[in-house]
Amino acid sequence: MAGLHRSSSAPSNKLPPKELLDDLCSRFVLNVPKEDQQSFERILFLVEYAHWYYEDNSVEKDPSLKSLTLKEFTSLLFNSCDVFRPYVAHIDDIFKDFTSYKVRVPVTGAIILDESYERCLLVKGWKGSSWSFPRGKKNKDEEDHACAIREVLEETGFDVSELLNKDYYIEKIFGQQRVRLYIVAGVKDDTAFAPLTKKEISEIAWQRLDELTPFNDDVISRGVTGLKLYMVAPFLKALRSWISSHQPSVMSRPHGPLRALSVWKARNSSTGSNSILTESLMNKPAADVQTSDTGPGRSFRNFRFDTAPILLALESAFSA
Repeated sequence: MAGLHRSSSAPSNKLPPKELLDDLCSRFVLNVPKEDQQSFERILFLVEYAHWYYEDNSVEKDPSLKSLTLKEFTSLLFNSCDVFRPYVAHIDDIFKDFTSYKVRVPVTGAIILDESYERCLLVKGWKGSSWSFPRGKKNKDEEDHACAIREVLEETGFDVSELLNKDYYIEKIFGQQRVRLYIVAGVKDDTAFAPLTKKEISEIAWQRLDELTPFNDDVISRGVTGLKLYMVAPFLKALRSWISSHQPSVMSRPHGPLRALSVWKARNSSTGSNSILTESLMNKPAADVQTSDTGPGRSFRNFRFDTAPILLALESAFSA
């Protein structure tokens, strides 16, 4: 756990106590169906949910706690939890394996267009300055359109279930990851948007399509407004083709906003709802994807969790 030190001179950076780590481990990792404990990839997804809860709830309630990266949190949890401690020496390989696994999990979301089809809704991540369409990784056994509905609701607070057409989508492959975005058109530009999760989205804005630059060899990341568009530009050519063959419900409005219109922006580091976040994490199954026997950490791909210590730990917790 290099780089993690308790410091009496910096009370605002204290590490989480063992009692808290044990509680998070029991709540998010041990007390789940057995099928979600059969590989390190799935276990690390559970650890990631515990990390989100720690950052969004524990640190917020006790500002003296140190904000941790996922790898720092994973290392602390493995050292604290008896079930994981035998694997601490392999934490680097396990984490590399998990990182490689995550980039292969399919992603779905939505391209939301206004009534004139002249603007699309973009979201900016909590960290950095890159914008994207609202989207996220699929859960185990989740259908593409269901994932899109869930992720858009989480990131924008808007339910697209009544507007989404399963046949209207654009799909791209980035490396080993499939990204499918459903085209949801005809959304009123005065619709209220606000993310339901904390520390994931920092801003939501309507952006004019004619100010966005399609992907090419020279301009891959920025539109004419200077927005970073790593995950937007590759979809623009196909999107404009779709728009050209579909009639908008409202004709072009020449007196409308000429540039991007921000409709929601985080005013501080705390957004969203505690209860909604907690419920979504507690009930959210780990993502699933077919894995191969190559890549970093491959020696752990066939790992099977020994559930006996888990059951003993649970029995001890319940009898305590």
